[in-house]
Amino acid sequence: MRQRHFVVRWLAVLALALQSVGALTQSATTVQTPLAETRQKADHGDASAQFALGVRYAFGLGVPQDVTQAVAWYRKAADQGLASAQYNLGVRYADGQGVPQDVTQAVAWFRKAADQGDADAQFNLGTMYNRGRGVAQDVTQAVAWFRKAADQGDADAQFNLGAMYFKGEGVPQDHVEAHKWCNLAASRATGNSQERYAATRDATAKNMPPAQLAEAQKRVADWQAAFEERQK
Repeated sequence: MRQRHFVVRWLAVLALALQSVGALTQSATTVQTPLAETRQKADHGDASAQFALGVRYAFGLGVPQDVTQAVAWYRKAADQGLASAQYNLGVRYADGQGVPQDVTQAVAWFRKAADQGDADAQFNLGTMYNRGRGVAQDVTQAVAWFRKAADQGDADAQFNLGAMYFKGEGVPQDHVEAHKWCNLAASRATGNSQERYAATRDATAKNMPPAQLAEAQKRVADWQAAFEERQK
């Protein structure tokens, strides 16, 4: 399973709650390597160590918490092309933590990570396009980036893609596709998000004739089979 790195996601199409996903998992991984070893590798240009040192500073793990230092180490790793560092740097620019807020820079760094296949960056880039933050508003581009993340199994992106199909924004309105993506999102999400996604899926189903509902369920099964095959 792909590991997430200090993920901060914004309000999505249907009022997703602000959330921070995966920070503790990454923090636990980071502290497995002794600080002195991490710093030595980072000083010698190891991008993964630079990123890990940035995470330590971000969360105060064995060092005083210092978001400015976190950004400095993220940038060193990001400049070497490490997608997770590029993503985190984008988050810092978007939130204005450790650097002056600059949503244009946030988009630029999200794009670098998204182009490398980082699903979290793809999700946030889709959100930036949907809202017109740091980039001209373009719902077609929003759909394209949500789809890339959704195809990797990202539940939030799947839900947003379903919402776009339900409303006909960036794609032709299609309740079968809307149900499919909301159903997939509900099957992969947890907690309150899972309940919300399932409720949206069920509300969509009430307005669908049996044939459409059966087709939506078939598409879910087909997608899951293809997804599992890609993971082999």
